[in-house]
Amino acid sequence: MSNVKEMILDENCINHSKDIKITCRDDLTPYFKAWDHSNNKVHLSKVPQICKDEPCQLGIDEAGRGPVLGPMVYGISYAPLSEKQLLVDLGCADSKSLTEEKRDTIFDKICEQYKTIGWAVDVISPNVISNSMYRRVKTSLNEVSMNSAIELAKLVIEAGARITEIYVDTIGKPEKYQAKLEQIFPDIKITVAKKADSTYPIVSAASICAKVSRDHAIRAWQFLEGSITTEYGSGYPNDPETKKWLSENVDPVFGFPHIVRFSWSTAEKILESDALSVEWEEMEDVRNPGEQKISSFFAKSPDKSFKSQKKRHQFFTERCLFNTSTL
Repeated sequence: MSNVKEMILDENCINHSKDIKITCRDDLTPYFKAWDHSNNKVHLSKVPQICKDEPCQLGIDEAGRGPVLGPMVYGISYAPLSEKQLLVDLGCADSKSLTEEKRDTIFDKICEQYKTIGWAVDVISPNVISNSMYRRVKTSLNEVSMNSAIELAKLVIEAGARITEIYVDTIGKPEKYQAKLEQIFPDIKITVAKKADSTYPIVSAASICAKVSRDHAIRAWQFLEGSITTEYGSGYPNDPETKKWLSENVDPVFGFPHIVRFSWSTAEKILESDALSVEWEEMEDVRNPGEQKISSFFAKSPDKSFKSQKKRHQFFTERCLFNTSTL
């Protein structure tokens, strides 16, 4: 679990407001232009004093779970329970139901309310996502998501926010996710629900922070692999334009640019058909002269054809019972 935590939120990749200040959406593009795409990018806004003094609610949601291109972004927002109406007045709603222009406007309004509302995002690299799913001990996308959400909440609480309620837009079964969060945050009221981003304004605010950040991260993407066209469509696996872009930008030796989640089946199929296959040589068994294999100290198992001469008990023979090694 500790390895997963380090993979999801590396302390070296966390930027607090004292280092980089994001005051509006226009600050996001230059912020992401400096991003090393092989690692995650985490930003925490400064915790408002009122959020340290008063009990607060915190919302969690993500953007970009399904695309084969670009990062997945987890966002959180938090505000005092006494300011619930403020979120409604700002127009916080499910980011998917809003136009890009409307999302940007609301994001700016959230930033303007820095004395009342705090927010944070974890921009999870496509490289981290794919490597997680290809590790010897695989980490599913659900696990990557949950770990990101949990660690963001922990960071805000450790920074001094007085969180008493957490609302989460679920991944998988809400009951299982909620039970896990309740175990981690036993003193906090937890609500995990489907469509939470359209039910709870605090989750809607988190959804907007995540979606706007992802949009700007994609827009500011720097292709370290060279001059590559950005006309890749929506980035979703079933988009013909995206599939065409993937086929045109696969290197037979090095594979895809960093923007691609190469563990997605759409990318895997293109690699299988358009990239070179690799055959790994077997490692030679190199030992020091006179060194023995550990297996030499154990007696060999008898051949399968070996039949024990020991007479079976009448109890077993009468009931036609035999030994078995598999269930």
